[in-house]
Amino acid sequence: MRISANVLSRGWTTALIAAGAIWLGASGVHAQSEGGFSFQVTAYKQAVAEQIGENDQMAAFYRAREFEPIWTGTSDADRARRSALVEAFDMADDHGLPVSRYNSDALMARMAGAQTDRDRGLLEVELSQTYLRFARDLQSGMLIPSKIDSDIKRKLPHRDAQMLLQRLTTEDPRAVMRSLPPKSPEYARLMRAKLKLEHRIQRGGWGMPVPTASLKPGNSGASVVALRNRLIKMGYLSRSLSSSYDETMQAAVQEFQEDHGLNPDGVAGSGTMRQINTSPESRLQSVMVAMERERWLNLPEGLGQRHVKVNLVNYHAQIFDDNKLTYQTKSVIGHQDPKRRTPEFSDVMEHMVINPSWYVPRSIIVNEYLPMLRGNPGAVGHLEIIDARGRVVSRGHGFAKYSARTFPFSMRQPPGPRNALGTVKFIFPNKYNIYLHDTPSQHLFAREVRTFSHGCIRLDDPHDFAYALLAKQEGDPVGFFKSVLNSRQETHVPLQTQVPVHLIYRTAFTQAKGQMNYRPDVYGRDKKIWNALVGAGVSLRTGRI
Repeated sequence: MRISANVLSRGWTTALIAAGAIWLGASGVHAQSEGGFSFQVTAYKQAVAEQIGENDQMAAFYRAREFEPIWTGTSDADRARRSALVEAFDMADDHGLPVSRYNSDALMARMAGAQTDRDRGLLEVELSQTYLRFARDLQSGMLIPSKIDSDIKRKLPHRDAQMLLQRLTTEDPRAVMRSLPPKSPEYARLMRAKLKLEHRIQRGGWGMPVPTASLKPGNSGASVVALRNRLIKMGYLSRSLSSSYDETMQAAVQEFQEDHGLNPDGVAGSGTMRQINTSPESRLQSVMVAMERERWLNLPEGLGQRHVKVNLVNYHAQIFDDNKLTYQTKSVIGHQDPKRRTPEFSDVMEHMVINPSWYVPRSIIVNEYLPMLRGNPGAVGHLEIIDARGRVVSRGHGFAKYSARTFPFSMRQPPGPRNALGTVKFIFPNKYNIYLHDTPSQHLFAREVRTFSHGCIRLDDPHDFAYALLAKQEGDPVGFFKSVLNSRQETHVPLQTQVPVHLIYRTAFTQAKGQMNYRPDVYGRDKKIWNALVGAGVSLRTGRI
């Protein structure tokens, strides 16, 4: 008789006795296996089987080793695994995870106090469950993104639990623990930034805020001294006794502005001063949120040898080859209105469309254009109104009789210089109808905050972006693109090697060289994530010394 995981997960002994598969003998409880031989069911094994419950992967792991322990045995290997696990839990706070979530002190007390085989079985399962929770938290995040904000569409890249347990039996357990965090350079730099901020906060932070709304070159006095001292502690200025806003301070302010997405004019205006006076504790929160977000992006297959990354709040689209930035351009993202915000997700770019038509989304048709058409059939005359058979509809009969529910037509803007999508769009098919595209509204790229679209991502230099993508498959990418563009025909150009696209949201991010970068939380998503982290037990390690 086969002993299934489902049977093991409910009233284990009682169920098997009723089925005639186990019996009591002088030496304990026995069970008959599929091959007909019997094995002893000790109190330890019974406790393990009962506690595994409906965790199929854990049940498969323990069944395969006939319920032999990996934590609670007396071998050197068991002791090494226990030691490695406790050491790893002690490092949880370095990763922005709450030590209390893994309760290593209570586990150690339980280990010291386990007296019976049943105690040992219960402890065995608890150690495995806690290890798996820790591994998943560290590899792919402790929060569920969609429960925090419905526009975070990212799925957690969980690893197989059976594989995580199996590795402990075949590899050095300390090496296994070290392998769990994301291996991206970004995660390593974020972790260093976290530790550096904690060290700075413990020693008094960046000092008192600058007590004025703005300063500019040529100013002097106490407020300039306060600005000087704060920039020194932030690492933007060398130690100095100067009390004037001189060229050196102006250069430091410009560097600060660049790192914070501000116009680098060297003037500490109100916007710049707000960022300068932001507390290091607030910046530490942003870094810890970014670490959790980086764990969400810790895909087993990686981001792609070539991939596109759009950090929404940095307003840039970037192309990476072998983890090196090879091209970037400014972007415009969705408006702060909840109905227009750009979601976060990953997908794969399959093709570009040169000389695209714009097929107006239904939400824009009924919410924006239909009210105009009801009063004036000639409104939005640059758009064609299309029936279900693809024919252009005459505007002569008017549209006053239609409501948002009954309006039966679609709308299209043909290719041309005024097309809302400009001259090219880049398609990574997704159910959110989000893509990258050109735009005739080039003036918007001069703004610091660029939240103007209905959700799609507009590019400042889409032609150069196209050339970079086509360079992998065309000997003359510029000539090829221009020849298709000059045809004025809507043309789909497949990418011979499809390119992963990652739409991310990072208010704190690093550079390979230089200081941390910070951006405003324009959609309020990071605030929600921080509150969720606090609710899960995360706190700032900022005790002053």
